[in-house]
Amino acid sequence: MSAHGCAPCHAITGPPRSGKTSALIARVASALDDDRERSALVLVPASVSLDAIRVTLAQDVAAHHAARIILATPGTLAREVLRAYAPAMPAIIDEAQAALLFEASAASLLSLQWPELLDGSLDPDVAGLRSPQRFLEAALRLIGKLRDANVTPEMFLESGLRGAADFYANLPNFANTDLLLYTKDVYRDSLAVDARELQRQYRRDIDLTKVLARLYRDYLNALDAGGVMTERDAINRATALLASRGEPERTYAIVAIDEVQELRLGEIAFLQRALNERFDGVVLAGDLRAATSTFRGARPERAFSLAQTKEHLDTTFLPPLAATLWRRLTGDAACAIDGDPAGMEVRREATQAGEAAYLADYVRFHLDRGAAAHEIGVLFRSVENVRVYEEALLARDVAVHVVGDANVFLDPRAHDALALLWNVWDPFRHDWLLRTLEAPALALSDATLAILCGDPPSPQTMLFADEPEIAPPQESHSGAMRRVLLGLAVLYGAHDERLSELARERLARFRAMRERWVDASSRMTIASLAINVWNEGLALDGGENSGRSTAQRIVLERLLERIERFESEHPEATLGAFLAYAEQRMSSPYESCEHDGRHGAVVLASIDAVRGRSFEYVALPNARAGTFPRWYVPDAFLYSPSLGIVARENAGDATASRTAKFTYYLFRMKTREHYNAEERRAFAYALTRARRGLLITASGRATRGTTAPEFVEELSAMLREMR
Repeated sequence: MSAHGCAPCHAITGPPRSGKTSALIARVASALDDDRERSALVLVPASVSLDAIRVTLAQDVAAHHAARIILATPGTLAREVLRAYAPAMPAIIDEAQAALLFEASAASLLSLQWPELLDGSLDPDVAGLRSPQRFLEAALRLIGKLRDANVTPEMFLESGLRGAADFYANLPNFANTDLLLYTKDVYRDSLAVDARELQRQYRRDIDLTKVLARLYRDYLNALDAGGVMTERDAINRATALLASRGEPERTYAIVAIDEVQELRLGEIAFLQRALNERFDGVVLAGDLRAATSTFRGARPERAFSLAQTKEHLDTTFLPPLAATLWRRLTGDAACAIDGDPAGMEVRREATQAGEAAYLADYVRFHLDRGAAAHEIGVLFRSVENVRVYEEALLARDVAVHVVGDANVFLDPRAHDALALLWNVWDPFRHDWLLRTLEAPALALSDATLAILCGDPPSPQTMLFADEPEIAPPQESHSGAMRRVLLGLAVLYGAHDERLSELARERLARFRAMRERWVDASSRMTIASLAINVWNEGLALDGGENSGRSTAQRIVLERLLERIERFESEHPEATLGAFLAYAEQRMSSPYESCEHDGRHGAVVLASIDAVRGRSFEYVALPNARAGTFPRWYVPDAFLYSPSLGIVARENAGDATASRTAKFTYYLFRMKTREHYNAEERRAFAYALTRARRGLLITASGRATRGTTAPEFVEELSAMLREMR
């Protein structure tokens, strides 16, 4: 897959909106002019960036060139390599499915069934394992990073054991003044350790390393046994295949990589194998100061180190004030504040509700004055918990479209839709049935629900009814039987005579609909059934063409896409199988919703989900310590190739909550400072997404701590310099 010719690797750098992508595409077009036979390969680190680069291609490249440009991510390129060498390659699963597989492979550890635990050669009381779910999540994150770095379980075990031995054999000075001053008072007791305590901590490190290596190995075995792999695994396998068999024969006129600062180490290694070690014939574009994924494995310095020639674009199309703030926030503290602050506002409200209301008024103001909804971006560090802002916008009839690390299976509108499908599959799932009864389509009162959940007025009548297959006992009922009684009452009318006429009418309508749905379920696909059920059983949220109805439609379309994807992967699956899958997905931290080109709605997005995009107006809410920037909360264990496993918690009998090694590691590596620097880069990058107007808001009182900065206060201080 090497690029044609031997031109050295060239890097294009520059501040945001300096034209890096356009310059990259211009080089692609020039190469296609010179070579009319070959195609060009344009890569971006993540699929979220594909839409943005398609827009640039449409604007800057002639149609006859665009047809010869292949857009891809490292993951899709790796799949192409595997298809070329191994046509029967394993199926690709996403990170959420991989997490479920990992949990299943770790079940024997949690039940203490490992032979090493039973014979006493391993102590199960290791850091983090007292909270099993958090332990598994931290272990899977570590395994993901090891996979990115192409570190096998055997390599990890060897380096972990060696690193632990080296550290405890050559201890640092725990009484170092700088170390003591750096460490918070509450954790200084972790440094007061004697030889016996250090030996105990060493043994814990060894056991934890062995546990994690075994988990890693079992997980890889589970992937192989299931005939599946993640995209990260595909990249690693493709790298190994290319190392053993050489490069594929296909070559390109040029290879261009945009947003190169977000490439992970494993992706860089794969591209070096797929293209060439020196990246000859490759053009890179990006900016070190825009890297926001280093804590997730991105290695921008490694990628840029491959460039033999560099071109820096100084001119930026940012407004002067935004350009100045960008330079100041990303490290140029000496730069003078320049520009007109008229298009920028920084505001702090007393409460989050007040902040959300102010944000909604700001968005409504610009919409009323002609701004297009899709040209307004409300950006967060994470969109996991943005419901208060979404509701404030919907209350002002603003349609919203949530993009980023959002879980569609947790959306209340998706729950209403899933509840109806549960009613078809299992009407005795009382939690979902109650949701349907309370939803706007039926809107039964609490008094009606209390009657429906009670004992039937005449149990003997129910015993001799023809239709029910489950007859409730005559004695007092357990909680499980009460859940059955609700389904019986709704389906067969045990309490109808005690209900109001309106409630009886609504229940009768629901029963008739459900009978039609159950009958149709044997003839229809899950997706077709879902459309049928939702069209009949869901109430329109808000008026026709309102902001609420548009937002509801977007959520339902997303949920339908997930159903269709599930059906394509499991053609023989039942509705119940999908519903079980949906329940598993509700608790997954790996769900996400990418931008899919829908317009007519304001975008609520995480920063990483809008890479390469810009908006006429941008709002940055919730810019307070703990949310943006997020608190630095290290995992239960970290890993260093030189120090081995660095456990945070002091498991077992100990007087301090943290280990001496962990306290020292934070001091030596300055992880919190690096983390906050990345959060500041993300914040600065978000500021540059605005072309015309910018609002930054926060709520509550500013913190005075030093563990996380207050970006709103920093900006306010900068703006005061201008006055």
